[in-house]
Amino acid sequence: MRRRTLILAASAGVLYRPVRAAPVPAPIGRPVVLELFTSQGCSSCPPADALLGQLVQRPAVIALAWHVDYWDNLGWRDPYASRLATERQRAYAGRLGSEVFTPALVVDGARIVVGSERGEVEAAITAAPALPVAVTVSRGADGLVAAISAGSGPLRAVFAAYDPERATNVGAGENGGARLREYRIVRKSVMLGEWDGTPRRFNLPTLEPGQGAAVLVQSAELRVLGAADQPPV
Repeated sequence: MRRRTLILAASAGVLYRPVRAAPVPAPIGRPVVLELFTSQGCSSCPPADALLGQLVQRPAVIALAWHVDYWDNLGWRDPYASRLATERQRAYAGRLGSEVFTPALVVDGARIVVGSERGEVEAAITAAPALPVAVTVSRGADGLVAAISAGSGPLRAVFAAYDPERATNVGAGENGGARLREYRIVRKSVMLGEWDGTPRRFNLPTLEPGQGAAVLVQSAELRVLGAADQPPV
């Protein structure tokens, strides 16, 4: 199933497609960043959430679920939704010439596919090139530290703290009565800095107990050039 939701629209349309099963390929040997834009108010999103939960089991996949807020006035207020997530999706859509819809999966900041369409998602992962900027996250005396290698042109780094997995009983809206299980939910995001592409180190914000962290290094055009993931201890 597929749901396209224009932010400025008063209502949403639904286009149904069968979800095609496909064999799971072997893990790739390079990082690939998957950013899912989703909402608990969207009936087409749970299959995409479930697929993301499968994909994060692969060692090279760095996944984040951004819960958008433009579904919140349609019967159910997503407790993880934020205006920041909506603005991030809008920025990607503007750069990549896409509508704003859920569930949308952005691969390496360079391609948008329907997050529940396994075939499209797998093809986008397979086609993703190697990331040219090396990023590592380690634990220092004062907490987490991100080390970023040199890159071409202006760079920006984004920190995201995430809950690895949550289950929510939805009381209303399109998923009313369902118990949704979701993965890699972004709870906090901070711009670490923008610079000329020389090597950098950043002290990362403190995590809440049980949270993981991801650092994404992006170009001015929002393409992901490097990334690292620090799972919860």
